[in-house]
Amino acid sequence: MNSYLTAHIPGTGGTIKETPEDFQVTEIPLYHPCGTGEHTYAEIEKRGVTTLDALRRIARALEVSDRDMGYAGMKDARGITRQTVSIPRVDPQRVLDLELPGIRVLAAVRHTNKLKLGHLAGNRFLIRLRNVEPLALERAGAVLRVLTERGVPNRFGEQRYGAQGNSHLIGGSWLRGDYRGAVDALMGEPELVRDERWQTAIAAYRRGELEESLRLFPGHCRTERDVLQRLVKNPGAWGKALNAVHPRLKKLYLSAYQSFLFDRLLETRLAGFDRVMAGDLAFKHDNGACFLVTDPVVEAPRAERFEISPSGPLFGCKMTSPEGEPGAMEASLLAGEGLTPASFDLPGGMRLEGERRSLRVPLREPLLKGDGADLVLEFSLPKGSYATAVLREIIK
Repeated sequence: MNSYLTAHIPGTGGTIKETPEDFQVTEIPLYHPCGTGEHTYAEIEKRGVTTLDALRRIARALEVSDRDMGYAGMKDARGITRQTVSIPRVDPQRVLDLELPGIRVLAAVRHTNKLKLGHLAGNRFLIRLRNVEPLALERAGAVLRVLTERGVPNRFGEQRYGAQGNSHLIGGSWLRGDYRGAVDALMGEPELVRDERWQTAIAAYRRGELEESLRLFPGHCRTERDVLQRLVKNPGAWGKALNAVHPRLKKLYLSAYQSFLFDRLLETRLAGFDRVMAGDLAFKHDNGACFLVTDPVVEAPRAERFEISPSGPLFGCKMTSPEGEPGAMEASLLAGEGLTPASFDLPGGMRLEGERRSLRVPLREPLLKGDGADLVLEFSLPKGSYATAVLREIIK
């Protein structure tokens, strides 16, 4: 999956995230706190801290349960991120007085309800690309013009597939009932890890030396060790061994596989990803609803105005499929993976119902400037979209 919407424009090269200041994200709220109510909405700035870790630290300091706290979106630990969290039954001044390493409280205002996941309009990014190539400013400007006009390919990208790029492989094997394949993918590839002992542990697993592999796996590889312990006790019981995986992690693997299939479908439609076809389920950008396209000529002006876009599949047992050629493309992709919609109807709270996702998203208010050997970029994207989708087009 290496094609680009802007393949005709050379890349800028360059590196990101050398310092936290190089990657800054600010949440764009869906609404502002009203000033009354039992929840305090705190705007925080965090540096080198994950969202969940920030919640735990704030909860501990204020003596509340982190389960009662709310947040609108997950934010990376790398970089500087500004986001809002909600805290129940705590005076705003107490929140403002907090002093925690890596976390700064910028504002605290009361509101009536807990903040829910997804309650954000989008995110504003400020990114510094270091040591870019000589013509980088012109190239980046040309890419941004195309993305502003046609939209940003709504890719999940590699960051969705885990540090070793294997999360979707685990999820796919699991869905197909190939439990040994899922364990093989979980253990990873020696060349994808840096730690020598870890590499040796994976190699021992590949040779079938399970006890030796268990002895060598580093302590922080808890999931791998838990699965191996079960296999050592019951060799060949691959399915039972996978029961050692935490349900939250299992959901992550399955979700990564859904994302992988979406990215593959997007790849096949990239050339015309801004045009609706007969049979498409068109995504309405104002409310996220979809409708069946019967006459693409009639709907074309709405696509040009960015009111609607073609949608792609996050496959599941209840997802509505498109018709005509778009439907055939999606059915072919799923059949090629040896799956049907019913495959996603998993037991034990793991059922994936599926949904539609727009193939493109609007790029809003892009700003670009050169700074010596660096480029500084600013832009906004709707919620659920990734800055990497923009960066890969620019950097190549």
